[in-house]
Amino acid sequence: MIGGEKLSDNYIISIDQSTQGTKALLFDGGGSLIRRTDKPHAQIVNEKGWVSHDPEEIYRNTIQVVATLLEESGIDRGRVAGIGISNQRETSLAWDRTTGAPLGHAIVWQCARAADICERVERLGEAEHIRRATGMNLSPYFPASKIAWILEHVEGAKEKAEEGHICHGTIDSWLIYKLTGGRSYKTDYSNASRTQLFNIFELRWDADICRLFGIDPANLAEVCDSDSDFGETDLEGLLPRPVPIHGVLGDSHGSLFGQGCLKPGMIKSTYGTGSSIMMNIGEAPVLSTHGVVTSLAWSMDGKVNYVLEGNLNYTGAVITWLKDDLKLISSPAETEELSRAAVRDDSLYLVPAFSGLGAPYWDSRATAAIVGMTRTTGRAEVVRAGVECIAYQITDIVKAMSEDAQVKVEELRVDGGPTRNRYLMQFQGDIAQAVVQVPDSEELSGIGPAYAAGLALGVWDERIFDKLKRVTYEPHMDDTLRDRKYQGWKSAVETILTR
Repeated sequence: MIGGEKLSDNYIISIDQSTQGTKALLFDGGGSLIRRTDKPHAQIVNEKGWVSHDPEEIYRNTIQVVATLLEESGIDRGRVAGIGISNQRETSLAWDRTTGAPLGHAIVWQCARAADICERVERLGEAEHIRRATGMNLSPYFPASKIAWILEHVEGAKEKAEEGHICHGTIDSWLIYKLTGGRSYKTDYSNASRTQLFNIFELRWDADICRLFGIDPANLAEVCDSDSDFGETDLEGLLPRPVPIHGVLGDSHGSLFGQGCLKPGMIKSTYGTGSSIMMNIGEAPVLSTHGVVTSLAWSMDGKVNYVLEGNLNYTGAVITWLKDDLKLISSPAETEELSRAAVRDDSLYLVPAFSGLGAPYWDSRATAAIVGMTRTTGRAEVVRAGVECIAYQITDIVKAMSEDAQVKVEELRVDGGPTRNRYLMQFQGDIAQAVVQVPDSEELSGIGPAYAAGLALGVWDERIFDKLKRVTYEPHMDDTLRDRKYQGWKSAVETILTR
């Protein structure tokens, strides 16, 4: 009971801290999303192309979006039962363990300033050791080298680390520390698994890998179950009493959980600027041999679930390119009608390797190409090729995961803005030979930790996963046509591979 009310009569707040901004989401006791507020933060890019965020701004915005949420909703603040947090995953920072003052700006996941540190580690012959322990290829994308860069380049960081007066890690740990007034320095298994410092098989910070990056494991956050109690907060006086932070997940993991992908073989794809495709592979890890990475989905009630994950740089970004650079469309909404208007038998393919090819090809020197132009190729055909390349890329990863996990994928749960394109969703189902399920909410990364918190606190039970209503797209393309189209895509990719 809270304030004399049943837990089911209360509310859960979810904080979704993303690359562009911070959202606050309010859920009622029935699991319905009843209010959302958001606030962007500055993208700090210097002359070297380094991308940074101001941690203090992110924290101030977190408090502000929750304050606005509570004010606009008008709810009884005493009925807030708990809080969930999702976060941009690999963005890394350090702060003084005593004062809480940040040691410089956070290094955003997109920033490759630590590439030379990865090259140094690779020259030691340790790349394969790191992959076998962490499930991921050595890369400046991950926090290991980012934290090492901070320790090597930020004034005072090395000295504080040697004295044990430093905290460093991902945005979830920073928010937990700040929200609890410095009493809690924790992270969850999903975020830990993306640092390239965590042994996903032994479920601990890997001392040998930490040593390679000059990091003392004693200075890293305590790793906890994703649905555990991370500490209490009153949100700097916004609530009449402290409530527990009871669900923490990296954003892609939050989306997987929010989609209800709780069993091995269940898979989700988030369509955004890029895309994250994740498959739950259960309690036994599988190291990929088909170009995707292995990571932890979460740990709940003391049990871990593993995932296979593939990330794409250019999915929704292709639509932006068609609009802003080629001027072929004035808004993304036009792509559906143009795709339907294109010549049906036109054999055009767009391979969007604008910054190389990622999973499952991993060819950083590949360049983008339009392949298969004929006299019938025009504006509509180019736009349709841009739309269809999104589905082809995701199908490549789905097939790779299917082979790694030895599981036939029959359903793909999806989320993100491009899922509003009905042509794309139908084509995705046809090419992947899977039923595509589109939920009625786009807030899946925030829904996941809210569900985790509400389940842990007893606000709702697992029937909450039935809350989302879904639009279903059944595959109906002729097998011969599908095979011809997909083989055409594979051939188009082959023309740009450099290895």
